[in-house]
Amino acid sequence: MLLSLSFLCVVAFFAGLVDAAVGGGGLIQIPGLFSALPNVAPATIFGTNKLASAVGTLSAARSYLRRVRLPWNLVLPAAATAFVFAFAGAQVVTLIPKDIIRPLVLALLLIMAVYTLWKKDFGKLHKPVAIGRREMLVGMAIGGAIGFYDGLFGPGTGSFLMFLFIRFFAFDFLHASAAAKVVNLTTNVAALLSFAIGGHILFAYALPMAAANMAGAVVGTRLAMKKGAGFVRILFLVLTSVLICKLAWDILHG
Repeated sequence: MLLSLSFLCVVAFFAGLVDAAVGGGGLIQIPGLFSALPNVAPATIFGTNKLASAVGTLSAARSYLRRVRLPWNLVLPAAATAFVFAFAGAQVVTLIPKDIIRPLVLALLLIMAVYTLWKKDFGKLHKPVAIGRREMLVGMAIGGAIGFYDGLFGPGTGSFLMFLFIRFFAFDFLHASAAAKVVNLTTNVAALLSFAIGGHILFAYALPMAAANMAGAVVGTRLAMKKGAGFVRILFLVLTSVLICKLAWDILHG
């Protein structure tokens, strides 16, 4: 157990670092869990992952909010809606075949990557729109849709949130990452509650991993804040490309 736990803590640290900067920590942490714990049920793997990642996301959100100002009249309603719909998504996860979801997510990721590459200034400047009733409703719709997706499937949640905050509210990548962390925290907590109710968490692994994920999140947040929006934009494109390749591989070899 000690060897597996040491390996998983290293994995969790790097997952927290990547996730804090641009999202996608699950791409690192979930395969690590499956590799180290091959005899554990998938639901327990995902529950253990959620506890570790939720703690890391909380740490990243706190670090961002010390340095970045967000329009709370937009972010909080979006986060509340995301929580409700993420819990709903986690409850119906067994009813919708993932083979149906993967091609749609792949297409959306491709559109996001092409759009970001095509618009060279996308996410580089922070010129947020005024937040009125219409913008708040759009934010809630984004929170609900992405929250449901995170509870149901998950990969790319942080990337989708960042893209949509930039596209609809003219955030730069740094502010979009901060806003995405707040919303993503609520979706993680909702899914975590669902897994905890079913008893699908290995606390002996999840708690040390949570500490390692938090440490990685601190490093990742500082790196993003120091390097700025241009650096986060590059990481966003790299992560999106990795997600595209992974989903395409899963579809072809499903």
